[in-house]
Amino acid sequence: MVKKTISRIYMALIFLFLYLPIMVLVVLSFNNSKSRVKWGGFTTQWYISMFQNKSIMDAFTMTLQITLTASVLATIIGTLAAIGIQAMRRKGTAILLGATNIPLLNADIVTGISMMLLFVRFTKLGFSTVLIAHLTFDIPYVILNVLPKLNQTSRSAYEAAMDLGATPLYAFYKIVWPDIRSGVFSGFLMAVTMSLDDFSITYFTKGAGVNTLSTMLYTELRKGIKPEMYALSTLLFAIALILLFIMNFRSSRKNDINN
Repeated sequence: MVKKTISRIYMALIFLFLYLPIMVLVVLSFNNSKSRVKWGGFTTQWYISMFQNKSIMDAFTMTLQITLTASVLATIIGTLAAIGIQAMRRKGTAILLGATNIPLLNADIVTGISMMLLFVRFTKLGFSTVLIAHLTFDIPYVILNVLPKLNQTSRSAYEAAMDLGATPLYAFYKIVWPDIRSGVFSGFLMAVTMSLDDFSITYFTKGAGVNTLSTMLYTELRKGIKPEMYALSTLLFAIALILLFIMNFRSSRKNDINN
């Protein structure tokens, strides 16, 4: 009993350490005072000011454009790559999976600097370079979400549909797609989450006129923290939390159906 109580207290302290700064940020976003140590009453004026701030809205629009474009392209490319990897022999699969893990294991700052050096050699930094950079770390997440689902599918069912006269596209849509759909959606949500809050790679690969929320926050912090930044950070946290709840809900619902 004592051991169980201690373990619960230990876990509570860990979660308090992880989420207390975020809760302070959320509280400050509703503080009517600009002071970080004095409570001036509840207000939503910082959220209103945030949406009225042109620079913040421009950065928010740019972030959505990069995030959604990169996530959709990464989902398509990653799904096709997973299908190709699954059809290869064991040696080729091991080599490509090792290459897939490199962007995940490599430090973001190393990836950002190396891609910046590559881009400045052949082209100018801008929207396209940021998009390509986001694709490099989004695609592996899609592959690693789709590939396990592909390994659970029955290849014989797909081949049987082909033998019965179905076209490859029709057989894929009717036989393979229902089994990997959850993995594709999970990969898409993972790509959205990773692109939405990326800073290091975006900072090194963006050009003049390209400003995302993460890079704008970094610039504003050097000038001094504004209350609108608290509201913006809270909004980003809420979006990531909603995506996480959707992923967990879909996963638990699928497990309930299978059971």
